[in-house]
Amino acid sequence: MTATRTWWVYLLRCGDGTLYCGIALDVEARLEQHRAGKGAKYTRGRGPLELVYREACHSRPEALRRERAIKRMRRSAKAALL
Repeated sequence: MTATRTWWVYLLRCGDGTLYCGIALDVEARLEQHRAGKGAKYTRGRGPLELVYREACHSRPEALRRERAIKRMRRSAKAALL
C-alpha cells in the first residue's frame, strides 16, 4: 500500500496586490520556484511574493478542482478565505 501525499492549494499575494492560485505537494519549495522566476509566468516580475493561504487536499484531482473553484471566485470571496 502506498502512502498518500497531501496536495495543497495555495494563494500568493503579488507585489502589485493581485492574488495567484496554484497547487503543489511542497508549497515552500514551489514558492521559492516562483520567487526565482521558475514558477508560473503570471508571477514573474510581480514580486515580492507572499504566501497568504493554503488548504490541504487528499489528492491531485481534488486539489485541481479546488484550485479551479477558487480561481472562479470574486476577489472579495478570495479575501474572505484569508
